[in-house]
Amino acid sequence: MNATAAAPTPTAPTAPSPAVTPVSETAAEAAIAAACRSLMLPTIREQAGPLAQAAARERLTHQGYLAEVLTAECDDRDARRRIRRVKEAKFPRTKSLADFDTTAIPELPAATLAQLATGAWIDAGEPLVLLGDSGTGKTHLLIGLGTAAAEQGRRVRYVTTAALVNELAEAADAKQLSRVVARYGRLDLLCLDELGYVNLDARGAELLFQVITEREERASIACASNAPFSEWGATFTDPRLAAAVVDRLTFNAHIINTGTSSYRLRTTRSQKGAATT
Repeated sequence: MNATAAAPTPTAPTAPSPAVTPVSETAAEAAIAAACRSLMLPTIREQAGPLAQAAARERLTHQGYLAEVLTAECDDRDARRRIRRVKEAKFPRTKSLADFDTTAIPELPAATLAQLATGAWIDAGEPLVLLGDSGTGKTHLLIGLGTAAAEQGRRVRYVTTAALVNELAEAADAKQLSRVVARYGRLDLLCLDELGYVNLDARGAELLFQVITEREERASIACASNAPFSEWGATFTDPRLAAAVVDRLTFNAHIINTGTSSYRLRTTRSQKGAATT
C-alpha cells in the first residue's frame, strides 16, 4: 500500500529587514531634530546627543540606547503633566502634606494621612469632609491632598463655595449651566472650600446641589466647613435640601474633625518662640 505523502506546512514569508542608509553625524542630528519636532518629542530632541555619547561609553546596544531616550521622554512628559495638573487645579497658594503637623489633630494620625495621600478614596469616588473651627488646618489639608492627587495625574479643581455658586449663577444666566455642571462632573476630585461660611439663597443652594448630585457616588468631593452638620440648614436655607446635601457628602465619606485649636496661631507662636531662643 502506498502511503500518502503529507503536504508541506506553509511558512509565513519572512519580513524584509528595514533598509538602513548610512548618513553622516551632522545629517543624523538634523534628521533627529526634524523628526522630534514633527512627532512632538522635545526631550528626545534635546537628549539624543548626550544619551548617545553615554550609551557609547557604557557600550549599550542600539535597543538599550532606544530604551534610554524613550524613557527620558516619558519621564519628562509625566513631570510636565504633573505640573500642568497642579496649575489647572487653581489652588490659591502652595500647601504640601509634608508641611502639615498631624500631631495637632488627634483624629488624623500620620498613617491615616499617608493613606489619604495615595488617592485610593478618590478612585473609589468617596467623599472627604473636614470639619473644624477657622485656622485649624482644613484648607491646608484640602490643598495638600488636592495637590497630591493632581501630581498623581488626576484632574483636580479647587474652588470656594461662594465662587462656585457665583460661577453657576452666571452660567445659568448665559444658558450654559449644563455645560459648566458637566465640566465639574468630569473632574476626578473637586475641592470645595469654605462650605458654610456664607449663607446661600434658594437659587444658589439649588445650583450647588446640581454639582453635588452630578458627582454623587461616582466622583469625589473633598469639602471643608467650619460648621457642624447640624448647622448646615442655615447655609442651605431649605432644611430638606440641607439634609440631602449632608446625605450625599457623608455617604461612605472620610470625616475628619480638625478641632477648635487654631493651627495658624499655634504655628505662629512656635515660630516666634524659636526665633527668641
